[in-house]
Amino acid sequence: MMKPAQVVKALAALAQPTRLAIYRLLVARGPEGVAAGAVAEKLKVAPATLSFHFKTLSHAGLVESRQDGRFIYYAANFAVMNGMVAYLTENCCGGNKDLCTTTALADTALKNSSKPSLTKK
Repeated sequence: MMKPAQVVKALAALAQPTRLAIYRLLVARGPEGVAAGAVAEKLKVAPATLSFHFKTLSHAGLVESRQDGRFIYYAANFAVMNGMVAYLTENCCGGNKDLCTTTALADTALKNSSKPSLTKK
């Protein structure tokens, strides 16, 4: 289970429109990630600005990166995302998991987050 300080740091990183858009794009693309240039092109964000946002997301543990030749690929850290959802929904529906589909989804997500994430090459 994530600690409150970790959740606050992650939520703070996502509390900015461009970073939220970047993160949603990375989540949609899955564990393989996306080249930084493709993110910049898709979201129409200047490379220097994008680098600043990736740094904030990375420090919050929300994204991972790997270099492949001249390109840097970024991917969502699904274990952290799932841990955050689990933390936020821990007491959903008074703790009665039978009544709460959100908690069931978070439990499933936590089980799936043990799958390997983006590894650095």
